[in-house]
Amino acid sequence: MQYDAKNPEEYLELLEDDWRKEKLLAIRQMILAYAPELEEVIRYKMLNYGKDDNYVFALNAQKHYVSLYVGTIDKVENAETLLAGYHYGKGCIRVKKSIKIEETGLEQFIHNSIDMWRAGEDTAC
Repeated sequence: MQYDAKNPEEYLELLEDDWRKEKLLAIRQMILAYAPELEEVIRYKMLNYGKDDNYVFALNAQKHYVSLYVGTIDKVENAETLLAGYHYGKGCIRVKKSIKIEETGLEQFIHNSIDMWRAGEDTAC
């Protein structure tokens, strides 16, 4: 879904108060807690996390899942194991209602992606 928000606060206010918002907020917290230096902005009608036009994640609530966009998933070490149970493509992890995020390796995947970004490694598509 697309939200016509001007800033992250407005984006969060526009989200329906359901399981998607809960999952999105949990992922958002994982990102911001591990990397407080990342700026949270709206780009392409979704939340984006990066600095100086160098973005590592985008986050959006879709109709049937929450999307975490990560550039190229295969570039992150151990991605296949960390994302076991998720449906994902080249650069998008789909978090469905049935997924219990805390029982998966998503947080470690986020940490690994941020560590690569901090080291100046290529995480882009």
